[in-house]
Amino acid sequence: MFQQTIKNFSVNFNALNERNTVSRGDLITGHISFDLTKETKVYAITMTLKGKVNVHWSTGGGKKRSRRNFSAKLELFKLTSVLLQENSVTGETAKLQPGTHMYPFSCQIPQGDFPSTFHGAHGHATYSLTVGINRPWHISKDFVTELNFVNRIDTSNPELSAPLSGHNTMTLCCLWCASGPITVTASTEKKAFIPGETVKVICNFSNHSSRTATPTVKLQQEVVYYTHSRVSKRKVIKNLAYVTGQPVPANTSDLRTEIMLPIPLPTSLSISNCSILEVDYIVEVTMSLTAAPDLQVLFPIVLCDTPVNANPPCYL
Repeated sequence: MFQQTIKNFSVNFNALNERNTVSRGDLITGHISFDLTKETKVYAITMTLKGKVNVHWSTGGGKKRSRRNFSAKLELFKLTSVLLQENSVTGETAKLQPGTHMYPFSCQIPQGDFPSTFHGAHGHATYSLTVGINRPWHISKDFVTELNFVNRIDTSNPELSAPLSGHNTMTLCCLWCASGPITVTASTEKKAFIPGETVKVICNFSNHSSRTATPTVKLQQEVVYYTHSRVSKRKVIKNLAYVTGQPVPANTSDLRTEIMLPIPLPTSLSISNCSILEVDYIVEVTMSLTAAPDLQVLFPIVLCDTPVNANPPCYL
């Protein structure tokens, strides 16, 4: 059988960086290797570099309601090269002898604004290198290796290194009585982070009610899947990290605290450059009181693959 003829297939890359990621315009080099247990005829050995985005979800279901399916696909690029092929003059297939065979390769990712690799509940953006071995009277055998593609954004954009801030306030009402104001003022040092980094959230709480308030900070991932032309969509929100701060007692003014929110590693990067897939991240600062609505301040942040330094504070 084919599986017994070809053994120990592997694709070996020359790593471009410590994280073994690739990006647009990168030249990927390496070699493939495999062992043959007997003499084997081969029409061709091909290599295909592919990038694609697929989304799919369903609604409804059950006996009384019809089930509807939604899907969309994007082919970002598809490039095929030949590592070995039959003699173009005689048409003879190559005869490979038993033993180990190695073939070097090089391929370049096209220039383009492509989304970073992502795997979600209802879709994915994937990049792959597929080696196909074609033999007479056999179905082509494909060996697929996934690539970790990152869309490297311009981290010199001042918006990414600028601090974010927000403020919210409310009062509690009970019959004809109203509490004093409850306020949350929060800020972050910058907008862009990398997975594994920690977000320092600087908070200032005032609680002029008669109840103790509990502050929390969470990191949310918001993924939106779209059909073409964005006629339909499916949104999925997931909590990735959660930190509870020290309680804020009743009748407290200007309580300043710093809450450190770690970004889990690994976490997918932000995606804002794809027509059928978006991935956003939000830092949510919440002040919770018993039997009262939550008081919230939200910060949209960006996850990228390159560290961004915060702007230094201005001194007058």
